[in-house]
Amino acid sequence: MTQTPPIHEGLLEPGAVRIHRGKRRLVEFTHSSTRATMLMVCAALAAFAIENTPALPYFNEFWHSVHLAFSVGSFHADISLEHFINDFLMALFFLMVGLEIKHEMRAGELTDPRRAVLPIVAAAGGALMPALVYLAVNRGGEHAGGWGVPMANDIAFCLGLLALLGRRVPSGLRAYLSTLTIADDMIAIGVIALFYTADLDLPWLIAALAAFAVLVVFNRLHIHDLPPYLAVGFVMWVCVLFSGVHATLAGVMLALAIPARSEIKLDRVTSWFEHRARSADDRYDPGEPDIAQKEYLREVYSIRRVSSATIPPTIRLEKALHTFVYFFVLPLFAFSNAGVVLSGMSFGQVVTSPVAIGVFLGLLVGKPLGIFLSTWVTVRLGVSGLPKGVAWGHIAGVSMLGGVGFTMAIFVTNLSFVDAQTAAVAKTAILAASIVAGAIGFLLLRREALNAEGE
Repeated sequence: MTQTPPIHEGLLEPGAVRIHRGKRRLVEFTHSSTRATMLMVCAALAAFAIENTPALPYFNEFWHSVHLAFSVGSFHADISLEHFINDFLMALFFLMVGLEIKHEMRAGELTDPRRAVLPIVAAAGGALMPALVYLAVNRGGEHAGGWGVPMANDIAFCLGLLALLGRRVPSGLRAYLSTLTIADDMIAIGVIALFYTADLDLPWLIAALAAFAVLVVFNRLHIHDLPPYLAVGFVMWVCVLFSGVHATLAGVMLALAIPARSEIKLDRVTSWFEHRARSADDRYDPGEPDIAQKEYLREVYSIRRVSSATIPPTIRLEKALHTFVYFFVLPLFAFSNAGVVLSGMSFGQVVTSPVAIGVFLGLLVGKPLGIFLSTWVTVRLGVSGLPKGVAWGHIAGVSMLGGVGFTMAIFVTNLSFVDAQTAAVAKTAILAASIVAGAIGFLLLRREALNAEGE
């Protein structure tokens, strides 16, 4: 997500400069994927620390006893705080994912089939191999349904770890990893929709599809204002929530319906701005206070409206959600879901649990192996080549980063295991594998960067 260019301080009143600098520093802080990653890690560690102290009963009671209720006419819904985070706030995260997917399909790597095929095939291999590893360990067991847990990686963590290396990694590798994680998320969304859906309630599902149809009609009618989409999107979320399909998928559906094009003819904007700027300059009266500059402010307001309309709705929405999702929603999700309580189980029982072994090996071995082998086969067959400046050492490092599951893996864990102890074992394996995979991946990429600098 690119930052908005800061306002030139020469345009500001002297008293506003200090406040503007503070806002700019805040924007720079909240647009760092590295800082977002560190915040999520801290939230997870805080949850782990709290859940292994005497405060555990109060901590658990807080998430389940606090309820949020809303009513629309005779319809009434009541959900716990934990479900609100997992079903509603995480729907905003999936909305962000959907917006990123749409961007890649319209203007990113996914627009060019030949360039997109390499990371897409790598993502497919990186999803299939860990599932097979998990099933090999848990074949025929009561927890075989957890095969989806090690399939998905964490886009924020992967890009955050890559960002730590700065400009020492090729730009082609960033594009490869970004596209791979987006394709990986698309696969994960499909898996959740098809295999981790409860009993379907057909009337609610039909209502959700009807709401989605309304959103598509809005798009076809070239409605570019966001409020109508968000209002119908909320209705769709409610319908999906009660349909049996996981409610977060409503976020992806909403993203796919929002226009990704500007409502303004961009080739005419510059000349129009120049004309309006001259007109505003003619109407400015230096002898009048700011609030009395009615004609001047009218011209400026028209420029503001056109400027806003020039930006596609998907970009406006992504910019509005970015800080809230990555610096509030995801850390809150990690804080409420990443804690691990292994009461009644010894360390030996945890490390020998088929669920823990399947998840750990799936993420640490299956995921990297699937990504690397799929990439290697695709290149060897001549279907696609490595991005410019990218060596096989880079691919090995990125493949290891693919083993960082965290957010998405924990999310699927909540869907896969009803038993709290089994879920805790899976989360333990996720955290352990993610830490090891992230560290190995970072060290491999750092070594490759140092070798490139030494040549």
